[in-house]
Amino acid sequence: MLSALLLCAVVGISDGDTLTVRCKTERAPRTLKVRLAEIDAPEKSQRFGRRSKQHLSDICFRRTAELRPITIDSYGRTVAHVTCDRIDASEEQVRTGMAWVFSRYAAKSSALYRVEHDARAARRGLWIDRSPVAPWEWRTSAHDQFERRVRSD
Repeated sequence: MLSALLLCAVVGISDGDTLTVRCKTERAPRTLKVRLAEIDAPEKSQRFGRRSKQHLSDICFRRTAELRPITIDSYGRTVAHVTCDRIDASEEQVRTGMAWVFSRYAAKSSALYRVEHDARAARRGLWIDRSPVAPWEWRTSAHDQFERRVRSD
C-alpha cells in the first residue's frame, strides 16, 4: 500500500497537518488518518493553530486527494504527500505561513525550505510573530509543564 498512489475523499481535518480520508480499495472502502509529509503545523491550542487547521480545510476538505504514502508513523497515521485539486497541501501550508518545514523528517534537498524562507521573508502567517515557537518545541515545553504539575501535586 505504501508505494501506491491512492485517490481518496477528504472527510475530516484534525489540525494543520493531519486529515482523515476515505479511500476506495480493491477490497472495500478504507478510512485513513493521514499526516502531511515534511511539515509540522501549530498545535490547536498554540497561536495560529486554528488558522492552520482552517487553511488546510480550505485546501482539502470534501475534495478528492491524491496520496503518495511514505510510511506509517508511531501513532498509526499514514505519512504521505497529499495533493488536493492539484495543490500540494504541505507546500501550501508552508507557503502561507501555516506550518514549518519539519526538518527532522524533511529531506535536506526539499524544495520546502525555500518556500519557508520566502514565507518568513514576507512575514506571512505565523511569521508575523518575531519569535514563533515551533510545534515540536511547544510540545516539549507543554510536556515539561505537565510533568512539573504532576510532581508538585
